[in-house]
Formats: sequence, C-alpha cells, structure tokens
Amino acid sequence: MDILIIFGAKYLIFLAIAIACIYFFAASKSERKKIIVFAIITLPLSYILAKISSYFYYDARPFVVGNFTPLIPHASDNGFPSDHTLLASALAAVTLYFNKKIGALLFAFTILIGTSRVLAGVHHTLDIVGSIVIVAVASFLAYKFILPAGSKI
Repeated sequence: MDILIIFGAKYLIFLAIAIACIYFFAASKSERKKIIVFAIITLPLSYILAKISSYFYYDARPFVVGNFTPLIPHASDNGFPSDHTLLASALAAVTLYFNKKIGALLFAFTILIGTSRVLAGVHHTLDIVGSIVIVAVASFLAYKFILPAGSKI
C-alpha cells in the first residue's frame, strides 16, 4: 500500500502534466490559443493567491506535529496550501473549461494526489482543500472578470 501512496504523492503529478500536455497539443490551433490565454491567467493567479494565503495561515506539516517520519522526505515548512494539489487542480480547472471528460479525469488525479499526500504524512486535509478552493477562485476570476469580455472561452 505504501508504494501506491508514494506514487500518488510524488509521481502522479507528472502523469497529470503529461495528460494536460497531450490534450493541449491534440487541440485545434484556435482552441490552443484559448487554452494558452486561460492558462496564462489562471496558473499564475492561483500561485499568487496561494502565496498570499500562506502568509496568513501557517499549517505545520503532520510529521512535524505528530513527530513521525513521513513516507516521502519533505522540508518542515508551511504545508498550506499543497503545491502539488494546487498545480494538479489548476491543470484540471483549465482543461475542464474546454473538455469536461479530460478535465474530470485530471480532477480525479487531483483528489488522488491530495489524498496520497495526506496519507504520506506531508499534508493535512485542509492543505488539500485549500489548494482546490484557491484554484476554483482563480479560475472563476480569470473566466468571469480578468479575461476581456470579447474573448469568451
């Protein structure tokens, strides 16, 4: 079981990135342009919101609080929000606007990645949920308010 948790916590993110890239390169040229615009806004906005939120909320990692060795080595820094979950959910959010099936698959990967990181002892559930909420806010803002009104995706 540990090997599956370690795979999900450390390596599943790379499969999510690969699937997002394959989808991107398989898309039509006009759709790729829209994906780029949406991603250029959503991904950095998610990162900025995550960094801001980490200044206001500190969550010591479970292995620090519980004084145990996690399944994967990790620094004893702030666990909120989860960077792996943030990236996976940002990829899922961007893809979801263009392809519901692949977006849903990437969101399922997001849940698996987050759950694996909790089970590995490097994050609390709040770190995972926080990442997903941050991306939901960022992608909503990008779609509704930041993108020019004339460039509906």
